[in-house]
Amino acid sequence: MVRLIVALLCMLAVVTSGFQSPSSKSAIGTELRAATMSSSLVEPAERNTVYGENIAKYLVDLHDNKGTFDFCGGMMFQLVLSEKLRDHLGKVAASAGGDKQPVIAKEKRMNQLDQYSQTAEADNIRIFHGREIRRVPDAAGGMGFVLQLSMANEKDPEGWSPQEIARYDGWGHDSGREWRKADQYESEGFRTFKERFGAEAFGLHHRFYLHFDGMNRIWLAAEDGCEGTPGATPANPLRKLFGL
Repeated sequence: MVRLIVALLCMLAVVTSGFQSPSSKSAIGTELRAATMSSSLVEPAERNTVYGENIAKYLVDLHDNKGTFDFCGGMMFQLVLSEKLRDHLGKVAASAGGDKQPVIAKEKRMNQLDQYSQTAEADNIRIFHGREIRRVPDAAGGMGFVLQLSMANEKDPEGWSPQEIARYDGWGHDSGREWRKADQYESEGFRTFKERFGAEAFGLHHRFYLHFDGMNRIWLAAEDGCEGTPGATPANPLRKLFGL
């Protein structure tokens, strides 16, 4: 319910601004990306033909093409990889095989995974460090939402801070968790947060994993169960959110 209320408020803000991001160039770019997002990034059969088991390449292409994930039936989040994770997955993709390829699980909830535990641990294969970030002015999808994944267990300048790791409780409801604003992110070590996402952006960190559904679609799911699947941005995001 909290997520829905936040989404509705964000949508009302979009309406009052006429669906315009800070510059008409950004707005046009978002519109073009929605129209040109490759079907191989969305349709399971085409995805399998193009990518096979090279999930690293698939994630890199989603990032490079500013692909969006449809959460909660209409909340469009742009997938953004940190530079360090993008570089890592690019190298994994180039080797095609290997034991560093991201794994897509069959389990529908993270707490159903083998050896699951309520910790901040991630391995960049089965479980990823990530954040949902809001009020990002030029986010693809037209709603100001970003899902950022970063590199765990290495010094990623855009990764989780020691404070985020120490205070992580992503298995709980987000209404009782610690949301961070831009100043806090930068004071805790993410020095380029405002440059990357804007001074008004704020976020919440989650662990994420990938899983299949019965239709062979890929879902990116947070530890608390909120999840989305790749989808092209609708021409009118507000109409999709309200089911109009």
